[in-house]
Amino acid sequence: MVTPHTIETPDTLARTAKSLETINDSELLGEKLVINMGPSHPATHGVLRIVLELDGEIITKAIPDIGYLHRGDEKIAENMQFNQFVPYTDRLDYLAPLANNVAYALAVEKLMGWELPPRGKAIRIIACEVARLSSHLLGLGAFAMDVGATTVFLYTFTEREKLYNLIELLTGARFTTSYTRIGGQIRDLPDGFIPALNKFLDEFVPQLNELDRLLTRNRIWVDRTKGLGVISKEDAISFALTGPNIRGSGIDYDVRKARPYLDYDKYDFDVPIGTVGDAYDRYLVRIEEMRQSVNILRQVIQKLPDGPIAVHDPKNMPPHKPEVLMKMEELIHHFIIHTEGIDAPVGEVYFGAENPKGELGFYINSKGGGVPYRLKIRAPSFVNLSVLPKILPGHMMSDVVAILGSLDFVMGECDR
Repeated sequence: MVTPHTIETPDTLARTAKSLETINDSELLGEKLVINMGPSHPATHGVLRIVLELDGEIITKAIPDIGYLHRGDEKIAENMQFNQFVPYTDRLDYLAPLANNVAYALAVEKLMGWELPPRGKAIRIIACEVARLSSHLLGLGAFAMDVGATTVFLYTFTEREKLYNLIELLTGARFTTSYTRIGGQIRDLPDGFIPALNKFLDEFVPQLNELDRLLTRNRIWVDRTKGLGVISKEDAISFALTGPNIRGSGIDYDVRKARPYLDYDKYDFDVPIGTVGDAYDRYLVRIEEMRQSVNILRQVIQKLPDGPIAVHDPKNMPPHKPEVLMKMEELIHHFIIHTEGIDAPVGEVYFGAENPKGELGFYINSKGGGVPYRLKIRAPSFVNLSVLPKILPGHMMSDVVAILGSLDFVMGECDR
């Protein structure tokens, strides 16, 4: 809901009242208007509130206001065993839970000094790229619908439903998957998953081409996105943007290439980058990223190795379930692992992974034992939204929905 207010008193800015200090007296006597866009507004994609100062229809100031979800994930993590926090990572970027699980597990495994066997890495790449497709499909569909292209939303959600069927086959859940475990996965690929994934990829590429034809040269779409929300290379770097938003500004930075993990360096794929840094470029980058994800998935299927899916560390990994049910020593070890957690060393690590929204990073400070002493999350959506006060002024109020859609954020990880 967009609620208009005049700026007669500081109370009209609620929690962002301090922003009034930057408005001089002559402006207070003028006809500028302050309105709240959100937090209950469909185009703010959740619970984002933007305090807009308007001169007519032109934005003169924009202040993003977050914190309506009250998540507290970082503090929750400091009171849980490492594995117990995995379901909470589902709820960060809840459009890509499979990728969140992997990024967090890789951070803990870096602390432990573990490296997964080849099959375990390949399965995680499948999880990450399926999550990227799912997230970009929703982001593109919502972006298009925000500016009036409802048909695109129906196309993207049809494909996303097929992906959810695959995810359910893989994990047993459709939305909050909790598939990854520290040191491995909850299970290997089920029978029939690879043929089902191949079938999806074969059917998805023509649909992606159709989406491209629907939008890329569509006059209305081009008019609503070209030249909007331009982020220069310098601003993209200074605001620490990541993901498609920094690549749309012409910066060739992808964590999978810059700091390869999970053997991404063994796969051949391109990193699309833009030239202008506007909303249209960010759209084009995401379209091409989906094609590259298909390319990566096909290579993983072709090269998929056999072997174990988890690290070999008898002290910190639970024994196989049949042995737990038959042998006393394994039962005791199973009990200790699941009550005390893994025995992590003292130290601190940071690991960042290329999530659909950008670089999702976890900083872990360990004093030893099964619970982190401190855990901090670098949420890409939180960082990417910091650029709004820079790029929104000068645009019309109707352009806000297109610019927000092009940034493709999710509030679950902003209010972490």
